[in-house]
Order: sequence, then C-alpha cells, then structure tokens
Amino acid sequence: MFRPALDFHRLYTTFNNPVTEVDCGQKCAPFSTRGLPVCCDICEAIPCAYDQEWQYLQTNTDHWHLWQESDCQQEFSAEISDYQVLIACQGSADCQREYRSISCRQFPFFPYITRDSRTLGLTYFWEFEPSCWVISNLHLVLPVFKLQFLSFYDQLFDQWPEEMESYAYLSENMRAYFLSKKRRIPILHRNGKTYLLSPNSERLQKIEPEKLQKFEPFAD
Repeated sequence: MFRPALDFHRLYTTFNNPVTEVDCGQKCAPFSTRGLPVCCDICEAIPCAYDQEWQYLQTNTDHWHLWQESDCQQEFSAEISDYQVLIACQGSADCQREYRSISCRQFPFFPYITRDSRTLGLTYFWEFEPSCWVISNLHLVLPVFKLQFLSFYDQLFDQWPEEMESYAYLSENMRAYFLSKKRRIPILHRNGKTYLLSPNSERLQKIEPEKLQKFEPFAD
C-alpha cells in the first residue's frame, strides 16, 4: 500500500486543541474501575500510532513504548492495520501533551464517511457511550477542536486516499450497529451544525446539540 511521508511535527502542532474547556478526564475518572480517565486508560482505550508516527515519537520522547499484553490483566483483540502499532504511555499523570498520539488527540471521535465517500463531520466510537463523559456532552465540544480535527483528516485523506477506506469501513459498521438498535447517528457536521443521521438512508435531521441523548452515569 502507498504510504505518503507525513510530517508529524507539523500535524501535532496544528491538531493540539483540547476537546472541551473543562478537563473532561476529571468527569469520567470517578466512574472508572481504575480511577483513570477512559481516554488515558490503556486497558480501556489502547492508543495506536501510524508507523511513521511511532518513529517520530521514539525520536522525540521516552513517554511511549509498544503496548504489551502484560500492560493489562485482561485480554484484548484490537484490530489495526499493518501500518499501525499499539502503544502505551507512562500514564496520564505524566502526560506530555505535545507528544500525544493522534489517537489520543481525536478521542472519542472519528471522521464519519458517507456511502458516497464524503467526510461529513465528526462522530464517536460508540462502544464508549457508557464511559466517556464527552459523548454525553457533545454540545461542549469546542469549535476550534472540530476545525482542527477536520483539517487534520482532510489533509490526511488528500495525501493518503487509501486511509479513508478504513474510516469508511468503520462508518459502515456504525450504520449497521445503529440500525440494529433503531437509533440515529449523532454527527457534528463540518458546517458547524449538529445532526442525527439515519443509518439506513443517511438522511440528516438537524438537532440542538444540548438535546442529544445522554448515557449513564452521565445522564444527570
């Protein structure tokens, strides 16, 4: 597979804004079995890095190592591409924010790809609905984060069209899951508005983000 040369110093510099103004990790950590923010718990959300990204991190910091089964007691079956590696950090208390991986920076979001191959906006990894506070508070996601997120993926897909296919596949899986649950998919659209998307027709219905569904234990 073609792999373009990616400038991760530049990409990190231009995709560095927090998701919300509040420290969202302090919102979810009290409900975590290990008392950690879900996005920083390598036993709940294992970070992955592009191989070039891993080379960049190795050169610039000792904060990361390759993830090993011994890092967690439970078993995992993570699906990654042959140009990615699973990594683990030294812990959120010692976070080096300038060297967060892309998977850390984007969490809990991924780019939603339509059936006709358009990057519509942001949606989220739905398996984290019960554990990620942000997913229950999408109205608090900062506009600048959304802009940086979309700018990153627009650049990535422009340089590396094949990488878009992995997110198209993930979006397809999301449609199948939400269709089975008779639910619509929340979309933080690139036009700045928020929508619910039909997993069957991909028809959009505008909604005020404050009215989106909240999930326990963050429903109050």
